[in-house]
Amino acid sequence: MTDNQTTHFGFETVPEAEKAGRVQGVFSSVASKYDVMNDAMSLGIHRIWKDAMMDWLAPRPGQRLLDVAGGTGDISFRFLKRAGEAHATVLDLTEPMLVEGRKRAEAAQQQESLDWVVGDAMALPFADNTFDVYTISFGIRNVTRPQEALNEAYRVLKPGGRLMVLEFNKIPNDMLQKMYDVYSFNAIPVMGQVITGDRDSYQYLVESIRKFPDQDTFLDMVKTAGFDNAKYRNLSLGIACLHSGWKL
Repeated sequence: MTDNQTTHFGFETVPEAEKAGRVQGVFSSVASKYDVMNDAMSLGIHRIWKDAMMDWLAPRPGQRLLDVAGGTGDISFRFLKRAGEAHATVLDLTEPMLVEGRKRAEAAQQQESLDWVVGDAMALPFADNTFDVYTISFGIRNVTRPQEALNEAYRVLKPGGRLMVLEFNKIPNDMLQKMYDVYSFNAIPVMGQVITGDRDSYQYLVESIRKFPDQDTFLDMVKTAGFDNAKYRNLSLGIACLHSGWKL
């Protein structure tokens, strides 16, 4: 691997070595308003998508979850509520996001069920065969090399473990996609400016969605990482998508 490889940061081409720092800057900037912005940006629909993720995942008591790019813990809190007695480790590159999550855990008196770890999805600081479930929700498109993140997911899951990825994706209808693009590029950066004071970060997020592989291409990446019984389900016509796979 050469030192001058490039990747995309939204529509901009940047050296691979710069992307993680830039992503960190985006989420550090918006951390305190991140959850409020999610509600505004998706008109609250992200909550329905995350509940659909839990429905398909069907958490069980005693499971250990690794919630990568877990930010403020939205997925982990849902997982623990469904599973009952379980444990979640939230890993994120951006410490200010984890700080906001810890505040939520303290308010809900769930500190004992949660760990908060600063770390990189492409180099997880955990032993092989450690977790029962791996989730990454609206995070994998921000990873510099998503295939490496999927490979790491496979490594840290126990045999019989489950991967689930929730991510924005492509609407398989050109007219609807164009309408969605008009909304995304015109409304979301303005909302970002009003709610978080940061237009540029939300311009990046809109662009990063367009650069992410489509459903079938990403499914092939999940299979390449070694996952079996891999499949996906579109949500809201494909605006978002759930990918699932098993380490068998």
